[in-house]
Amino acid sequence: MAGKWLKWLDLDSLHGRWLRRKYFHAKFMEELTGQIRQSEEQHHHGELVIGIEAVTPTHIRHSTDRAHEVFGRLRVWDTPLKTGVLLYIALDSHKIEIIADRGIKAGSHEWEAVCQGLEFRFAEGKYQEGITEAVIRLEAILAQYCAQEPGENGPNYLPDAPVML
Repeated sequence: MAGKWLKWLDLDSLHGRWLRRKYFHAKFMEELTGQIRQSEEQHHHGELVIGIEAVTPTHIRHSTDRAHEVFGRLRVWDTPLKTGVLLYIALDSHKIEIIADRGIKAGSHEWEAVCQGLEFRFAEGKYQEGITEAVIRLEAILAQYCAQEPGENGPNYLPDAPVML
């Protein structure tokens, strides 16, 4: 009976919305945007996109399915060198997924390490620190596998600002 009430109250979606309002305000989003822009301009040809979702749509059963859907909808796959990466965060279900295009030859253990670090920080309640650290680690992976030559500044194909879904 208690499960019915919890489902009816939809506490997970309330929690996701609360986390979004508390931690993912405009100033922090601007800081992340600047961090991503600077790294993409100076260090690599990769395109990092962050998708943060307060409430996962009801038609989705698994976070991996939703991450792939967001990867397509945000056109992360649409870069000439196939170097797009999506960091997908579902606040309500506490799920984190990284989807990388086929032009990035990083191993799955590297992406998993980023997810684990972010999950650890989220468990501590350090959402902003966790995402900032995850971006730094993802940008390092992109710099390793998609490095650009010194002085080179390639085009920016995807928006740098995190997307609130």
